[in-house]
This record gives sequence, structure tokens and C-alpha cells, in this order.
Amino acid sequence: MSVKEGACRLGRWSVRVTWDEDLVHGVSFTDCELFGEVPPLLAAYCRGHPVDLKGLDSPITRGESTFARVYQAVRDIPYGTTASYGEIARRVGTSPRAVGHAMRRNPTPLVIPCHRVIAADGSLKGFASGLDMKEALLRMEGALR
Repeated sequence: MSVKEGACRLGRWSVRVTWDEDLVHGVSFTDCELFGEVPPLLAAYCRGHPVDLKGLDSPITRGESTFARVYQAVRDIPYGTTASYGEIARRVGTSPRAVGHAMRRNPTPLVIPCHRVIAADGSLKGFASGLDMKEALLRMEGALR
């Protein structure tokens, strides 16, 4: 199988995806106009449909490392909901700081929905692509009013 690269629109951003079959290797956001084939589930999500992206996989969820367990737990946060760094940490037996480090290193946002991880007080903290993107994703999903 060959790795493909494509992009689709999500609001004012383009979502660039590298993937093959149902395995997504990378997701990034850009202000540039880019287009090309992306996994159908991801295209539907970017159009604003409430899609469960668990039909897509990311290599970072494989294994039993602390980061892999964090990514698995974050992947289980349902569309339209959030969980705190502390909640994820308790689920996998690590610290909220370790969860934050894993989120910063997530190469497949959306597939591993790190935008759904928020501070215990409900505030939005950190997102590699910027807090405006995190807020836009949570609003699209109905997790923020």
C-alpha cells in the first residue's frame, strides 16, 4: 500500500492528511488552500458531520507505553464531550503533566482528538495548532456553547 497525501477544508483551515487505507500517519492544519483525497470519515468530520473517527487508526496508539495508553484513552473521548488532563491521567495511571506532553507530541490530531482534553476548571489549555483551532473544533462538536 502506498501512503497518500491530501487535504480538505475545515472552516478557514485546510487539514493536511498523510494516510494509507485506514491508518493515518499525520494530520496538520494550515491556512493555505490545499485539496486532495482524504479518508472519507475525516472528510465527513471536516464538513461538520458528527462522525466517530474510531474507524481510523494511528500508529501512536499501538503498544503499552505510557504515551500509547494516553492516546488510547483520549481516543475514547466521545464526539461532543471533553475530559480533563487529570481524568485521562487517572485512567492510565500517570500524571496530568505526562498527558500534556503526550498531547503536544500527537502527530494525528482529530484521529486522536487531543482538542477534547481540557483543564480541570474547564478552561482551554494548549493545542499545538493554536487555541483558536481547539475552540473552533469544540464549538463545531457542540462541546462549547
